[in-house]
Amino acid sequence: MNEAHVTVVGNVATSVDFKTAVSGVPVARFRLASTVRRYDQERGGWNDAYTSFYTVWAWRTLAANIASSVTVGEPLIVTGQLRVREREADERRYISAELTATTVGHDLTRGTSAFVRVQPARAGLVTSPGGWGADLAPSETSASQQGTEGGVPSQPAPS
Repeated sequence: MNEAHVTVVGNVATSVDFKTAVSGVPVARFRLASTVRRYDQERGGWNDAYTSFYTVWAWRTLAANIASSVTVGEPLIVTGQLRVREREADERRYISAELTATTVGHDLTRGTSAFVRVQPARAGLVTSPGGWGADLAPSETSASQQGTEGGVPSQPAPS
């Protein structure tokens, strides 16, 4: 209940690592670099200050959508739960910041993006092992196969 929720704006620093957890749930991980910029009045321009790196974790549908939508260098806005982790190895102390993402999107102040809604699989849309149209009646099969281009069926021919 008392978790820190933050929004971080930055660039994707590593490729998305997409796997399935032992529990069978999809999970994605990538690093996000967020650089502080300051306006320098003397020079009349912006200067980069320091960069913070966050490991972003996403689960389930969000993980799958990130894996198919995000590449290195793209500007993102990530909202999620912040956790700072500490560990020791080789007599050194390491601190890392991790975000468990609830929302991820492209930063549209720096470019454009095309949104495609994910359609969940529904019963009746999956064809049998016989290939395209194998689950249709014989008259429908021949009509739909006539409108096939490159192995993908087009609209059936009018009857």
